[in-house]
Amino acid sequence: MMNMEQQLIELSAQYGLSISAQQAAAFQTYMELLLEWNEKMNLTAITEPQQVVEKHFLDSLLLLKAVEIPENAKVIDVGTGAGFPGIPLLLYRTDIRLTLLDSLQKRLNFLQAVCDALGLSAELIHARAEEGGRRPKLREQFDLACARAVAPLPVLCEYCLPFVRRGGAFAAMKGPGAAEESVAAKKAISILGARTESTHSFILPDGSERNVIICRKTAAMSDKYPRHGSKIAKSPLYQP
Repeated sequence: MMNMEQQLIELSAQYGLSISAQQAAAFQTYMELLLEWNEKMNLTAITEPQQVVEKHFLDSLLLLKAVEIPENAKVIDVGTGAGFPGIPLLLYRTDIRLTLLDSLQKRLNFLQAVCDALGLSAELIHARAEEGGRRPKLREQFDLACARAVAPLPVLCEYCLPFVRRGGAFAAMKGPGAAEESVAAKKAISILGARTESTHSFILPDGSERNVIICRKTAAMSDKYPRHGSKIAKSPLYQP
């Protein structure tokens, strides 16, 4: 039976991503920590190693096939949870300057343990997305914001686009139905100073569909946004 490290190397190669043995060993350590900490707190429902490789690690790395990330780019993973996609991106691209934002301190404690174990440097911020998007040190400061959340795209845009500098990008990592979500988010994306640039579709080894929607920030955002979290959720900026 193929071990996890070899599986990651071979699967990634099928998608045009070259993983070294050293990188694969780091992913192995990450998985061990994920499964260990998951026994005492809710980090993931996916606990079978092969599924972790495919649905967490590979899924996160496919972002690199959807958007060009400049060297030394400032990247923020909004609502990072167990570190996806941010930690896999940093393991593959050690040059990026990564910020991991989450609303739960205990998840950030886990991510700090991962960074310590793997010798990674990332800024960990405890905040809700709409709160972070109003902080001057974070607002419109990033080359790329990414999120792998289940919220509808109009909602995700208001959470994530405030972090993106003019000329930067927001990458929304979604499952099936991305075309419909893009249409529904057209108004929100425009109001928030951006445009939809592209959508990239992938099929994971188990046959499930993944889509990455890239929104390009073209203008500074009005100070009206982001709104309070409850208002974002209850009154999304939907296309009429």
